[in-house]
Amino acid sequence: MRTQRRLRLVTLVSLAALVLLVLPAFFGVRAMSTDPVFASLDRLAVGTWADKAPKDQEFGSALCISECSFREREAASDRPFPETATEYSQALSKAGWTQWTAEACEKPSRPDEESHSCWRQDELTLDLFVGLPGCAVDHFAAELNPPAGEAPVEPQEPGECTGSSVRIKVQNTIADTRGKTDTAPGPLGETPEPTLPDTDSLLSPTPQAS
Repeated sequence: MRTQRRLRLVTLVSLAALVLLVLPAFFGVRAMSTDPVFASLDRLAVGTWADKAPKDQEFGSALCISECSFREREAASDRPFPETATEYSQALSKAGWTQWTAEACEKPSRPDEESHSCWRQDELTLDLFVGLPGCAVDHFAAELNPPAGEAPVEPQEPGECTGSSVRIKVQNTIADTRGKTDTAPGPLGETPEPTLPDTDSLLSPTPQAS
């Protein structure tokens, strides 16, 4: 009976240690390893057709040490870019992002091939680029710069290259200088060199007062 009680006690202590120590540590490490910005992008209410094969990159420091964090996500969509851009815009609005319509948000040079919209939420700014699929971009590049010694690129048949590409860039508001004025500009122009007096005038006697 004593042996059974000891086994039960050891089992209860082990389970308590697992619940109180191991599991919180596991979920804490898991939470620290997951970037909250990418996690919020994962929760965007977009169709699965608009978020194919996402690839994430992050640069800088989350604490803005030397350089603030800069996140970038690239994905593919099965549908044309106007429909894909609308899908993401609606999802961002539902997630609490506010569209930034200031002049600082640069308009695309070819609106028939790409869309660009800017968004803000709390301390973050987001740029959404939706354009032609990667296969179309590669085809245009091959047409403009065909490899030496190879036959010209043949035009693609309709339906061979469909969909669109998605690119999302997120940065901290304090690091985003668009639309901001420099409140502490540096010195303007060049500092003139000091002019020394003529040495001859220093050697001549000072006229006395009459």
